[in-house]
Amino acid sequence: MQAVSQCSVCASRAAGGLLRNQTDLSLLRSNTAGLRRGAACMRFISMKPGVQKLGERIDSEHISVAPSSAGRGLHATPFAQQLENLSHDSLIRRAASVVTDSSSTLLSQTSLALINALADYSTAVHTRIAVQRRYLAALGKLTPAEKDSFLEVINGQRAKASDRLHECKRIEVTWINAVDLCKMAAEAAHSSGAEQASITVETNIQVAQSQVGEARKLSADAEKKLAETKVEEIQRMAEYTAFIENGEEHEVHEAYLRED
Repeated sequence: MQAVSQCSVCASRAAGGLLRNQTDLSLLRSNTAGLRRGAACMRFISMKPGVQKLGERIDSEHISVAPSSAGRGLHATPFAQQLENLSHDSLIRRAASVVTDSSSTLLSQTSLALINALADYSTAVHTRIAVQRRYLAALGKLTPAEKDSFLEVINGQRAKASDRLHECKRIEVTWINAVDLCKMAAEAAHSSGAEQASITVETNIQVAQSQVGEARKLSADAEKKLAETKVEEIQRMAEYTAFIENGEEHEVHEAYLRED
């Protein structure tokens, strides 16, 4: 009993001096046994692979609630609406709308490129016309160096206009293909029931054709003026040649008279 008392005293001191009777000693023993079992369980758990380590928390509440909330989210959308959104007709209409949008984008870009190319061609032709008319007006008054300079500029403008015309023809092929593609897309949209998409792309075709038509008129006017300038050049050169020939004959006749 004395030894037991000493052990209980030691246990009481280890517990911080809070145990003062036999009931507290029994409580301490039961708690100690519980702590030992808990420590043994923790060691066993820590030895098993893939088990949550100490210090990491698992929110069981979120684990149990998440599936139920997800299930409620799925059932929130009417099943009939899901079937309607995934129907073949709906998917075809959406695809037709995408095709009309893409073809309209291609048409707008090619139209812009063609309009700019036609404008550059018209500018190059008008520049050539202006330089050529200045040259014709100055015939008989130019030095050989000035004449060569004029001819060099005229040839450069002629080559530039030719390059611009080639660029117009190259882009025009792509533009025509874009117009045909838009027409096919409009027909597909109409047959699939996407009436608004069909009307929109048809309107885009009309606008593009109108804008390109205006640019073509400007280039046609420039070509018409160039043709008129060429006719004027032929007439002026014929007059200049005749003037030179008459001048040479006059000089020869005066020289013959002086010899007499």
